[in-house]
Amino acid sequence: MSPKTAELLSAPKSTALFEEEQGYIAPGIQSIALLSKLSIEKGRGARLTDADGNTYLDFNVGVSVCSLGYSHPKYLAALKDQIDKVTVGSFTSPARLALVKLIAALAPGNLRRTQLFSSGAEAVEAALRLARSYTKKTDLIGFTGGFHGKTGGVLPLSDVDWKTQVGPLPTGMHSTPYPYAYRYNGTPEACLEDALGRLKDTIQTQAKGKLAAIIAEPIQGTAGNIVPPAGFMTRLKEIAHENGALLISDEMITGFGRTGKMFGCSHDAVEPDIMTIGKGMGSGFPVSGVVSTDAITRAKPWSLPSAASSSYGGNPLASAASLATLQTIVEDGLVENSARVGAVLLSELKRRLEKYPFVGEVRGRGLLIGFELVKNRASKEPLPKPVCETFFAECLKRGLILMGYAPRVRIHPPLTLTEAEALEGVAIIDEALGAIAPAAGG
Repeated sequence: MSPKTAELLSAPKSTALFEEEQGYIAPGIQSIALLSKLSIEKGRGARLTDADGNTYLDFNVGVSVCSLGYSHPKYLAALKDQIDKVTVGSFTSPARLALVKLIAALAPGNLRRTQLFSSGAEAVEAALRLARSYTKKTDLIGFTGGFHGKTGGVLPLSDVDWKTQVGPLPTGMHSTPYPYAYRYNGTPEACLEDALGRLKDTIQTQAKGKLAAIIAEPIQGTAGNIVPPAGFMTRLKEIAHENGALLISDEMITGFGRTGKMFGCSHDAVEPDIMTIGKGMGSGFPVSGVVSTDAITRAKPWSLPSAASSSYGGNPLASAASLATLQTIVEDGLVENSARVGAVLLSELKRRLEKYPFVGEVRGRGLLIGFELVKNRASKEPLPKPVCETFFAECLKRGLILMGYAPRVRIHPPLTLTEAEALEGVAIIDEALGAIAPAAGG
């Protein structure tokens, strides 16, 4: 722990700036911003500095967005260089050409064609249109707990509790249970078979011969970094193809090294028909994409001029940011670092958190890790949210930022995280859990 964070932090300037902004900004910003009331002035590596001069170790990085950490020199140099040249436009640029060539080299198998966008939901909507264009069918199946964005075209496939309150939703989109082994009364293998059986039932009873695609996260992020049983993505592709449909792997969170492999689907060695990419591929710059095969991307109407375009997608500045990010991930061995440091982080969490009876499963791959806060390990009943929010506050005032204000705690630090930083974060989590133990029943 650094000298600045050795004592419990207070942030009156941050809070004052936050409160002033609340008089103007519309409601609906992220929970982590509302609860922390932080005003951030700068970042370097895995650390942020607030308006009061407090430093924080960031185990969130914009929900897995800032993969290189803050102010990475290679990233800054690429952006500054591109700003001096040209920043917008849909014409070919050296940065975009180099970027799509690099994505083609990194993507699994025959996925060699990329279309670029700005947000995750925009890319997912484009992927759904592509699947429908290619298969000439209409229905789509996602999973309970899944999250693919909040725009109207993907909202039915995202597990958010308010979606039915915003009017009629697009039809032809169905959900089926994700294989969440910790919450299943049986073995992981039985959990997987049960989930796949339910998927097949949904295909037969709801899609009824109209299935265009199955979309899945290789690890469910928003639901709590839930790791499915081995073979999940492989089986999904088999089932999709048996029904004349495609498999879309939503790699927004899991892509480009986050899980200790280049892509989340790589853990099952499966080549999806379509991948959606984003978040960490721009290390903070808004950029996303759809990656697929030559044959699939030529399907009409998706492939018609302007039919898959985006005003900001693939602009020179976004392309430069993403290119610098992916080049650095490859050149600096950050996929391997994610696997190595992630293993240390996961192992230490399991070791140090075992003494707390209110900590349930600790899980993860690479630097995508989660654990559950429960009333007890037998019932697995989630801890009340106010207790979880207290845990978040205890972490924050000890100098650690993480998504720990709900019963499913999510950890996704930068891919540049060192072992020393990982151990520092675990020590703070341990202290914070100790602080809430009386309220948590431990």
